[in-house]
Amino acid sequence: QVQLVESGGGLVQAGGSLRLSCAPSEGTFRSYAMGWFRQTPGKGRSFVAAISWTSDATHYTESVKGRFTISGDNAESTLYLQMNNLKPEDTAVYFCAVQIKTTYLPYDMPDHYDYWGQGIQVTVSS
Repeated sequence: QVQLVESGGGLVQAGGSLRLSCAPSEGTFRSYAMGWFRQTPGKGRSFVAAISWTSDATHYTESVKGRFTISGDNAESTLYLQMNNLKPEDTAVYFCAVQIKTTYLPYDMPDHYDYWGQGIQVTVSS
């Protein structure tokens, strides 16, 4: 069982920045890909960004392109999301997720991830 822990969330004004981190609660693991999703009340989890360790490629949802950057280290099992120029519509609970068993495509489907973090709140005030 893999337990992921997110950190770095909080309250920020529009135009500000935050950096989310995700790491296992203990130990490390090797994975095929890791991703970030977000969720607002009453809605399902929506894709934000993913990084594939096998292809060394990154993927973003359109609304965050040019503002968010996903990065990480597969050897350390760590994942980051640098969020710049934040907007009120970015307000959500953010989750990190990992593909460990195999690689699933496409990366923007929540069901394609094996383990999830507990989520962390990001609030952007206008």
